[in-house]
Amino acid sequence: MDVGDVWRSTDTQRASLADLLDDLSPAEWEAPSLCAGWRVRDVAAHLTQAHMGYREALVAAVRAGGSFDRMVRDAALRAGPLPPEECSRRLRAMVGSRRRAPMVGPVEPLTDVLVHGQDIAVPLGRARPVPPAPAAMAARRVWATGFPFRARRRLVGLQLRATDGDLVLGEGAPVEGTTGDLLLLLTGRTATVHRLAGEGVRRLPATPGRREERRGTS
Repeated sequence: MDVGDVWRSTDTQRASLADLLDDLSPAEWEAPSLCAGWRVRDVAAHLTQAHMGYREALVAAVRAGGSFDRMVRDAALRAGPLPPEECSRRLRAMVGSRRRAPMVGPVEPLTDVLVHGQDIAVPLGRARPVPPAPAAMAARRVWATGFPFRARRRLVGLQLRATDGDLVLGEGAPVEGTTGDLLLLLTGRTATVHRLAGEGVRRLPATPGRREERRGTS
């Protein structure tokens, strides 16, 4: 995938996620997501902040005492009261835009919407297929970038192999699954570990869990 493909995939994912948000019931909107302490509405609000400017980011960082994770969490929770229709409207308004938050490349917005789309869909039991090629691009980016997920350190001694594409990461005991499920594993999610196979699975968390959100999916 070239940069144009990456942005087109991001546009597609944002538009389809906006459609999903429009279809959620009030109870689903308030339901827990895969991110610890975050409701579905908080994850949706976080995604609307992908165009945060330098000044906004600086103010948020100061408020959070320099903690990256706290900055992301606090910003999303402050935006959480956004009405559902406003979240979906803002996501659709981003379609076609190539604007990025400070200090992120074009792959990060794609990773963000792919992973957070699952953070919303998986706990609600909503079908949201993850396209293998964009997910592989995101997975390779997460693997190559230590912060914030430290995937290579967490998954040392394992080799991740996609069953729906050519993604192969790491060396060691095999862990096989769809590219989308491997991307969730790389970004610290354990809710779909039961869908993975291979000798290396026994080294992974045995029960689904939640992680505290970090902006670095993006």
